[in-house]
Amino acid sequence: MSLLSVDHVSRTYHAGDTAVAAVSDVSLEVARGEFVAIVGPSGCGKSTLLHVCGAMERPSAGRIWLDGSRLDTLADDGLTRVRRERLGFVFQFFNLLPTLSLIENIALPLLLAGGARATSLGRARSWAAEMGLAHRLDHRPTQLSGGEMQRAAIARAVVHDPALVIADEPTGNLDSANGARILDALVRLNRDRGLTLLLATHAAEVAAAADRVVHMRDGRIDRIDVRRPHGEIT
Repeated sequence: MSLLSVDHVSRTYHAGDTAVAAVSDVSLEVARGEFVAIVGPSGCGKSTLLHVCGAMERPSAGRIWLDGSRLDTLADDGLTRVRRERLGFVFQFFNLLPTLSLIENIALPLLLAGGARATSLGRARSWAAEMGLAHRLDHRPTQLSGGEMQRAAIARAVVHDPALVIADEPTGNLDSANGARILDALVRLNRDRGLTLLLATHAAEVAAAADRVVHMRDGRIDRIDVRRPHGEIT
């Protein structure tokens, strides 16, 4: 069974009498441990598809399963619980809380889930070290570089062992050197720890690291390229 299953999903927005189909009749399967990249021109529906898969928006039509559980029929509190416990998110602009230290930002998913503070901070400390941030634990986001903020965001996305990590343009706000470091971190998590990753990007070098590349155009899947059969060691 696929970890994520998207079945004929559409997402339509309404502005007055005008309906805009951001995603139209998309079906997609993501296997456990797979790295899938979504590419396409601006406005093609990449981010909207991620938001729907990440339980941040409801589809206008179609069905979605995550790890065997149906998402599109859940009530709002159920979707909140899925986002908190089963999903991790990495955004282009980091979305770290400016009033929290780096270690508190990383621990946030555990703390929001009711985890003991000492245990949560201990786990966050381990992930900070994994991301090369052990020397920055007490710093606020404004004291960090863009690359450091994004590595902290990755640590926050995985600290609670989510089933799926969704990343929207994770290198899009970084220079080439920091972007390469972020890509390396994501690839290592995928290959070494079995992280399942669904990622949207404009960067060819990021897409080239994926197992499969989903090309979108006008809200639909145009084609899917298999770069690396899932599970094959290269």
